[in-house]
Amino acid sequence: MIEIPSDLHPDLVPLVFLLGRWEGAGVYDFPGSEKCNFGQEVTFSHDGRAFLEYTSHTWVLDAEGKKLRPLESESGFWRIDKDRKVDVTVTRDEGVIEIWTGELADQKPQIDIVTDAVARLPESPEYSGGKRLYGYVNSDLMWVGEKATPAVTLRPYMSAHLKKVVDPREWAKDLKDLPDDGIAFFK
Repeated sequence: MIEIPSDLHPDLVPLVFLLGRWEGAGVYDFPGSEKCNFGQEVTFSHDGRAFLEYTSHTWVLDAEGKKLRPLESESGFWRIDKDRKVDVTVTRDEGVIEIWTGELADQKPQIDIVTDAVARLPESPEYSGGKRLYGYVNSDLMWVGEKATPAVTLRPYMSAHLKKVVDPREWAKDLKDLPDDGIAFFK
């Protein structure tokens, strides 16, 4: 079930399905890079203003699913207008800043965005633009990203399946008459 926080800016209600902390895994595969499985943690939060704050951290996983090293990190802000147009600003750890634009699908929690502008530091890897699809499917967040460089045409390079992480304190705050020690609750 999706809950709408009472302090959520009204413009953001169509994006409420994104809110929360998400964790999961996916696959990374792009020419010139090591193909790997990766873990991911994504957070969408708000502070009452008309945007969602976004952070994403990914790391390479070994064959047993243990973290080996960081892969990519990014942060940014998501906005939506009355016509369901979605605008996203993202800053990546490798020195790339992107402006994405797209839309929220009609009658379903699916967002398609493409890069509208890309700026990068001279030392950053080559990058021309991208495309992403986010979808809320059976209470999970799934996404696929496409990437282009001057040498590689736009192609899928990352995708992940994420589950919402819920803090047990969120559940407990609604329970009445909990014992002080917490142990009696389980007896």
